[in-house]
Amino acid sequence: MQTQLRPNDRNRRNNPGRRASIADLYRVHGKAELVDGRIVMMSPTGGIPGNAGFEIAASLREHARRTGHGRAVPDNVGFRVDLPHRESFSPDAAFVADMEPSMKFYDGAPIFAAEVRSEGDYGSAAEEEMAAKRADYFSCGTQVVWDVDLLGEDVVRVFRASDPERPTVYRRGETADAGPAVPGWSMPVDDLFT
Repeated sequence: MQTQLRPNDRNRRNNPGRRASIADLYRVHGKAELVDGRIVMMSPTGGIPGNAGFEIAASLREHARRTGHGRAVPDNVGFRVDLPHRESFSPDAAFVADMEPSMKFYDGAPIFAAEVRSEGDYGSAAEEEMAAKRADYFSCGTQVVWDVDLLGEDVVRVFRASDPERPTVYRRGETADAGPAVPGWSMPVDDLFT
């Protein structure tokens, strides 16, 4: 979730009209994305949302190992994309099918992304930001985006590119999936709270 906009290095501070680049983003210490030519810093998350993101990535990793298909991606990994207003994503957990990791960001968007809400990710402004980010994911080829709300009854809202306005909702006691992005993978919603 986007928390604040701020310059990331001396050159940016001395030249506030200059658009930040992916090269600038590589020099940022901490989690950030490149949106509208600016570095968007993301606050560290709390223990409960951090654990939920880890559980999603760990479950995806086990699926990839079991099936021999794809790769799980944990929090704080960058994805370089090419939209007029967005050049990167850094989801809380993700899955890629045909991309190999390198020392740089992944080139392209994940096929599945999970965004876990932190304390400040509530209210109308946050909802608008999350909807815009989902639209950006879908524009870049992401098939499924999870909106994980650990404080609400509707814990996992699964948005699919094929029907982005009507999420499938999963609650405690149910098992959420990420089809068609990650065929054969699902995880119990209750595992997000362990």
